[in-house]
Amino acid sequence: MVAVHDEVPFSEFLHRPGAAAERLNVVRALRLRRRDADDLALIRADQMEREAVVVDFTARLLAGLVRTGSLDAVRRVLVDALPWVTFLPETDVDQLLSELVAVTQGAASLDNLTPIAVLLAQWRHTAEVYSDPTLLEILSREPEGDFGAVPPPADEER
Repeated sequence: MVAVHDEVPFSEFLHRPGAAAERLNVVRALRLRRRDADDLALIRADQMEREAVVVDFTARLLAGLVRTGSLDAVRRVLVDALPWVTFLPETDVDQLLSELVAVTQGAASLDNLTPIAVLLAQWRHTAEVYSDPTLLEILSREPEGDFGAVPPPADEER
C-alpha cells in the first residue's frame, strides 16, 4: 500500500464504484467527500477486522499494565500520548486512567471506538479548564444567591 487514504468525490464513487473499489488495492481507505453531509469512509473488510484486532489488543494491554501495578510507567507515557494530561491534577490522572481502561475495553468489545473518542474529548476539555487559571476560578467558585424555585418537569405537572 502506498498511501494511507485517498479522497474521492461521493458523486464519482456513485458513477464509478468499481474504479473506487480498485483504488483500495493501493490505499488503506477512501474518504468519500460529500457536499451537504459528513464525509464517509470506504475500507476493505479485512482491513477493518485487522484494525479491530489491534484496538482489542491495545485495550487489553493497557488494562493489564494498569492492573499489574505499572501505573507509574503508564502515567509517564500517558503524557507522550496525551500532552494535555500535564494540566490535570494527579487524582484526575488516576481517574482518567481508570475510565480509559474501562471504556477502551468496552468499546473494543463492541467494535465501536466512539466512546473512547468522547471520553478523551471530555478529559481534554477538563485539562483546558485547568490550564487557564481565570477559567478554573470562574468554574470552581460557588454560585452566589438563590436562583429561585425550580419548576417541576413538564411530564409531572398536574
